[in-house]
Amino acid sequence: MPVALITGASKGLGRALAAALAGRGWDLVVDARSAGPLEEAARKLRGAGRGTAARVVALPGDVADGGHRAALVAAAGELGGLDLLVNNASVLGAEPLVRLAEQPLDGLRAALEVNVVAPLALIQQALPLLRVSSYLPSYEEVVRRGEGPFSGRADGNGGAYDSHPYSENARNAGLSDSPPYIGTGGAILNISSDAAAEPYPTWGGYGAAKAALDQQSAVLAVEEPGLRVWWVDPGDMRTDLYAAAVPDDDASGRPLPGTVVPGLLRLLDGAAPSGRYSAAAAPGGVSSR
Repeated sequence: MPVALITGASKGLGRALAAALAGRGWDLVVDARSAGPLEEAARKLRGAGRGTAARVVALPGDVADGGHRAALVAAAGELGGLDLLVNNASVLGAEPLVRLAEQPLDGLRAALEVNVVAPLALIQQALPLLRVSSYLPSYEEVVRRGEGPFSGRADGNGGAYDSHPYSENARNAGLSDSPPYIGTGGAILNISSDAAAEPYPTWGGYGAAKAALDQQSAVLAVEEPGLRVWWVDPGDMRTDLYAAAVPDDDASGRPLPGTVVPGLLRLLDGAAPSGRYSAAAAPGGVSSR
């Protein structure tokens, strides 16, 4: 069975994606900082497997801790390897969010540590397993290249991966004709935010961390052409993270995290090329950004 490692999987988008993968027969390594909610999630995930109980290793801890990261990767190895790494765990840097004039610097350091440094450190440790994954190439048997769910779409997902998507930036001018990157190993899914690209008041610290994650992901995609690297803006969601960020906002009308999962699965099912995507809160919704 394929193996996924998902951080921040006790609730929200991480838990919803883990449930979808378990339902497809994936084995999982999941983490969260709180042991109780994580074990509760793991029990339900074990019962979601196709035909037999999914193997789920739940390791509570902080992704900012090097020993915890090493244990996560080791657990994936014991399950047989690693085919998908999902960097979903995140912190805001201030709760509730504040303007940059009041942004606590220790909070900004924490946001950078969890949203940027920890994902890279986990990727570095997981690369040997991801490079030898054969899960995504198995799609070649059923989906010939160019005939996946992204080909021929008006949103441009059928085209070659552009390693410099923001061509209006003078530094990247003329570089958008990069050849397509054909991954032969596993996949990395980094959960980003529209705050990485849009200047929303009070979202400056968190947005800066996610913008750094985006750039880091883009460079990784160029340096590791054998992998697929996706950095995805999941859009507005009704999560505890959002409630902590803007506690006075009425989030009852925002979509639940599960509505984003079909868009993420489309990336996996279509073996989508590396790039930045936006997962719309509608079944199957996904578009390149």
